[in-house]
Amino acid sequence: FELLGAGRRLAEKLGTELSAVLFGSAESHAVELIKWGADKVYLCADEIFIRFNDEPYANLLSNLIKQHKPEIVLAGATPIGRSFIPRVAARLRTGLTADCTSLEIDDKTKNLLQIRPAFGGNIMATILCPYTRPQMATVRPRVMKKLKYDDQRKGEIIKISAGSIKSRTQVIEIVKEVSDTAVNLQ
Repeated sequence: FELLGAGRRLAEKLGTELSAVLFGSAESHAVELIKWGADKVYLCADEIFIRFNDEPYANLLSNLIKQHKPEIVLAGATPIGRSFIPRVAARLRTGLTADCTSLEIDDKTKNLLQIRPAFGGNIMATILCPYTRPQMATVRPRVMKKLKYDDQRKGEIIKISAGSIKSRTQVIEIVKEVSDTAVNLQ
């Protein structure tokens, strides 16, 4: 929801619409993304996306980006985002700035200004991707502001199919690590 807030602000500055991509979820979740600020949601609920797997996620997102040619692609700097978004950037032969804490639009060039800590967090670096598109960035969780939830907001849900996307790997089981040991760092 934070990324939708950041994306909405950037889209308004550029005079464009804001789209979201949702894999492996129900249509009700796509409706929620619209209520939080998306104009369009591309939804693929195919079985291959029920459990996260880098390869099909990267394949479908790369295909969508090639088809719709967005100027900017944002993703969360979460374990999932850090896992498959670099693959997407590599397939598209574009840059990717990781762990952004702020995003702005340059008024003159309309380039995305991707701001992130550098040198151990002692300075902030502004990174540009002026020659290739899309401009891609992952954003740290809990640094952007969510928009106000609008239960009257309308948008478009576009159902897509994985088509011929396959995976050479298969997720058999997801095991969450549970630790009963507390660590006191004082």
